[in-house]
Amino acid sequence: MSEPAKESAKQHGKHRRPATFRLDDPGVVVVDGEEAGRPARGTIQIAPQAEPAQLPAVVEMASPARRGFRWGALLWTSVAGLVLLGLGLSVTHLIEDLFGRSEGLGFLGAGFAAAAALALIAIITREAYGLVRLATIEKLHRRAAEVLRSDDRKASRAVVADLLKIAHQNPRLARARVSLSSHTEEIIDGADMIKLAERELMSPLDVEARRLVSVAAQRVSVVTAVSPRAAIDVLFVLAAALRLIRQLARLYGGRPGALGMIRLARQVVAHLAITGGMAASDSLVQQVLGHGIAAKLSQRLGEGVLNGLLTARLGLAAIDVTRPLPFTALPRPVLADLAKDLLRKRDDEE
Repeated sequence: MSEPAKESAKQHGKHRRPATFRLDDPGVVVVDGEEAGRPARGTIQIAPQAEPAQLPAVVEMASPARRGFRWGALLWTSVAGLVLLGLGLSVTHLIEDLFGRSEGLGFLGAGFAAAAALALIAIITREAYGLVRLATIEKLHRRAAEVLRSDDRKASRAVVADLLKIAHQNPRLARARVSLSSHTEEIIDGADMIKLAERELMSPLDVEARRLVSVAAQRVSVVTAVSPRAAIDVLFVLAAALRLIRQLARLYGGRPGALGMIRLARQVVAHLAITGGMAASDSLVQQVLGHGIAAKLSQRLGEGVLNGLLTARLGLAAIDVTRPLPFTALPRPVLADLAKDLLRKRDDEE
C-alpha cells in the first residue's frame, strides 16, 4: 500500500486522499465513522461516507394558512337574521290587528304564535342533538381506528365506555353490553379490546344492516322494473336511498334529523366517489350477465336488477359511514353477496 494511503487512514475526522487498494486485502478494515480510531500497524481503516439521500434533511414545518374573514358566513347570517326579524314583526302586526278586531281572535293568534315558537325550539333542539350524535359516532370511529394502530390500552377502555353509552338505548344489545362490561377490567391489549367490542356489539347490528340493504335493493329492483316512467324511477330510488341511510344511522345509534340527513348523504356520496362505486361498472354488468339474466329477463327487468345493485352499493357505503367501529374482527359485507341475494330473489320470481 502506498505511503499517502497510510497517512490518510491515520487522519481521523478529515477527508481521505485518493488511494488504491484491493478489496480482498486482509489489511483493509471497514469501520463506522464513530468507531474509527488509531489503526493497527499494517492495517487501513476505511469509514464509508453517507450517501446524500441518507443524510438527514431539514424539513421546514409549513405554518397553516391563516383563513381570512368569512364574508360568506357573515352574509348568510345577516340575511337569516333579517328574515327572522321580518317574520317576527309580521307576526306581531298580525296579532295586533287581531286584537284590534276582536279580543278572542287576538288570544287565538297569540296561542298559535306561542305554539309555533315552541315547535321551532323543539325542532332546533332535535336537529342540534342529531348533529352532535352523528359527530360523536364519527369521532368514535376515528378514535377506534387510532387505538387499532397504537394498541393503547387506556384509550381502548375510553372508546368502549363511550360505545356502551351509545348502545345503551338499544334493547337487542343488552346481553352483549353485559358481556362486554365484564371484560373491561381484564388485562386485554387495546387493539384486542376494540376487536372484542366489535364482535360483541356490532355482530347483531351488521346482520340487521345487511338485511335492510338487501330489502331496499330488492324493493328498488322490483319497482324500477315495473315503473312506466323514468321520473318515477328517479324519485323512488332517491326516496329509498334516503330511507335506507336513515335506517342504518338509527340502527348504529345515530338520531339524524333533516340537517343530519343532509350531512350523512354528503358523506355517503363522498365515500362512493372515493371508492368509485357510483357508476354501473363492468363488474356489476358481469355479475348480472354471469347469472344468465340477459337470457331470462327483458331489458326492463335487467335495468331493475342494476338499479338494485347500485342501491346495495349505496347501502354498503352508508354502513361504512354510520358504523361507530371500523371493520376489523368481523368481515365487511360485500356487493357480491347482496347481488346473489338479489338475483336469487329474481330467479324465484321467475
